Amino acid sequence: MKTLRFILGDQLNTAISSLQKCDKSHDIVLMCEVWQEATYVKHHKKKLALIFSAMRHFAQALKQQQFQVDYITLTDPHNSGSFFEELKRAVKRHKPNNIVVTFPGEYRVWQDLQTWADKLGITVEVREDDRFLCSREEFAKWAEGRKQLRMEYFYRQMRQKHHVLISNGKPSGGKWNYDSANRKPPTTELNIPPPYQQQADKITQEVIKLVEEKFSDHFGELEPFDFAVTREQALKALHYFIQHRLRYFGDYQDAMLANEPWMFHSQISCYLNCGLLVPLECIKAAEEAYQQKQAPLNAVEGFIRQILGWREYVRGIYWLTMPEYAQANFLQAKRDLPEFFWTGDTDLNCLRQCITETKQNAYAHHIQRLMVLGNFALLTGIDPKQVNEWYLIVYADAYEWVEMPNVTGMILFADGGKLASKPYAAGGAYINKMSNYCKQCRYKVNEKQGEQACPFNYLYWHFLSKNRVKLAKNPRLAMMYNTFDKMNAQQISAINSDAKKFLRKLTKH
Repeated sequence: MKTLRFILGDQLNTAISSLQKCDKSHDIVLMCEVWQEATYVKHHKKKLALIFSAMRHFAQALKQQQFQVDYITLTDPHNSGSFFEELKRAVKRHKPNNIVVTFPGEYRVWQDLQTWADKLGITVEVREDDRFLCSREEFAKWAEGRKQLRMEYFYRQMRQKHHVLISNGKPSGGKWNYDSANRKPPTTELNIPPPYQQQADKITQEVIKLVEEKFSDHFGELEPFDFAVTREQALKALHYFIQHRLRYFGDYQDAMLANEPWMFHSQISCYLNCGLLVPLECIKAAEEAYQQKQAPLNAVEGFIRQILGWREYVRGIYWLTMPEYAQANFLQAKRDLPEFFWTGDTDLNCLRQCITETKQNAYAHHIQRLMVLGNFALLTGIDPKQVNEWYLIVYADAYEWVEMPNVTGMILFADGGKLASKPYAAGGAYINKMSNYCKQCRYKVNEKQGEQACPFNYLYWHFLSKNRVKLAKNPRLAMMYNTFDKMNAQQISAINSDAKKFLRKLTKH
């Protein structure tokens, strides 16, 4: 009995379900770099380098553990360029009795995978991806019958199920959520530790060269490349965060500073999402830091909530609602994505900072993604499909299961409130409070109207006015609509005039 065990590029962990009970003397582990996956969107160069290098290092680690690995590189002259065709070739080479694969992370791959058994004439066993702490079935059961699928209640259930930050059956510290303690604005006096960096070895250097040669027209800067690419390195990155950054993460997780892309964030999302780390070990490491009094509760709870709460929740939303979710456009946003999202060439300093750092690092932290880049896309009515594609391209941690609910639901409110309780729209005051970006901008954040006014200010009110029919009944927006209704006709006219003028220029660019 010989089994072909197919490992995808985001399943790089020996604990993956498709490797369980592997007979190393007979079974074959198949891994392949395929053109189709590298180009279905034009992924950031660093994202491609990370995935290819991590895959090659993982294959090497499997061989050292005596697994029989069949690894197909992108430049293999016989590489067919797609998962199915490579499976087809592998079946001819190895003549296995069956194929085993772990459930994929993206709907399009799942659609393709369901055809493999019939096309190949061989049994394909699809195993649950048990790296996640909530199965798709468990999430669907939790969601059944609920009018609102709010993350907070799901998160509390996950805390109880996995006994995380629980004391005597109650949440540690007496509260489930310390988000209100995690909104300190930044100061330039903050002593921010340098990020974890890993020097590129020979394998990574070869991959960097490959990406530069084959994907030169893709977005982003390739070097310097200092990502972790092995499990051992990813564990070092996790421990570095726990030791040097976690204690301040809570206070300043929403803060932004020019030329400080990492702040106190962990930088481990890309390692979690490709499999080099698993969620529970990250959660337990943070919980232990709290128990050892190395980090305060607001920081530890905030970090754990992102993994045990938000990450598991958005995956649940994705699989519960696909494929319809991909078409969601509740606010009927139709504007094209501005060209400066690729270049950073804009007078709005907050956008320039975030786009430039994204281009350099394939990274931006969640407030940059939500309240600067996403907020702008929401206020200006950019087409959700174009925004989704941009986020999927530019971030090293972006896979559709995690990217789409964040963009469609949290950022754009395109799902009409399935995920978020309100649109996360804001004027310039929020960005000014949580960053120093406005100090170096040509626009004046305190001005509400005219050529010098921060565009976020009038775009915010224009957004509320334009979408009033669909949003006015939202109780979390009642105060803002009351404020809008107190404006005089001259103020409203100026808002509309400034917004339309700005949007006309935006469309031209």
